[in-house]
Amino acid sequence: MYVTKKSKHERPCLRLESVHNMEKLITDFITRRVSHAAGGTTYREPLVGFARAGDPLFQQLKAVAGPEHLLPEDLLPEARSVVAFFVPFDRELVRVNRLHPYVAREWALAYIETNRLLEDICGELAGELAGYGINVAWQLPTHNFDQQRLVAAWSHKHVAYICGLGTFGRHTMLITARGCAGRLGTLVLDYELRPSSRPEQRFYEKCVKCHYCSEICPVQALGEHGLDKQLCYQYLLEIDAYYADLPVCDVCGKCATGPCAVR
Repeated sequence: MYVTKKSKHERPCLRLESVHNMEKLITDFITRRVSHAAGGTTYREPLVGFARAGDPLFQQLKAVAGPEHLLPEDLLPEARSVVAFFVPFDRELVRVNRLHPYVAREWALAYIETNRLLEDICGELAGELAGYGINVAWQLPTHNFDQQRLVAAWSHKHVAYICGLGTFGRHTMLITARGCAGRLGTLVLDYELRPSSRPEQRFYEKCVKCHYCSEICPVQALGEHGLDKQLCYQYLLEIDAYYADLPVCDVCGKCATGPCAVR
């Protein structure tokens, strides 16, 4: 976990006209940073959503994701808002991984580069907000989970749902207005922001009838009873070993290349 804090007597007086301006500052910062990302991966415009730290859904996460799931105030005691953002991959990367007989090297590289980008965005945005006297905390984009139980202490996709970025599909990923092919980042702030509205549907309309993700899964980890996490993860470790010359890339993404990939 990463935290940037300033004592109260160090905080400058906020001169922003409204909360809307702070939301715009955060959204514009993330959008600009994604558009200038280094590396070979290209992206579409990101999505940004907000939630109140006291939203009762955070408490409900302890029942859904596990009792050990952290609350916003566990990351930042004075937490007042949560920010989630989705960085969507471009369509060509999705096409390349869909057609590849195994897992495309470009997809593995995108996973590595985007995780690094998410971490950079969180750190740099925290520095920007510190200038307004706002304290920020965040978790790593991935590899912050129990490798035996495969449960994260802070689930970015569930937090992003609470922030209104999308709904869950059959493949257990979050389907946003720009699809599910991409990566999620989240931050906790001690500044009050207006919560984003959440979609009312649990699934996108076509998800119930679509079986693309379960049919394309290389190890049939998606079935009528949901996702077999252990089977999926063992395959991800196999891919990581296959691309041994790269940093950790326990990623497949075949289920994220279907009709809900980019829309």
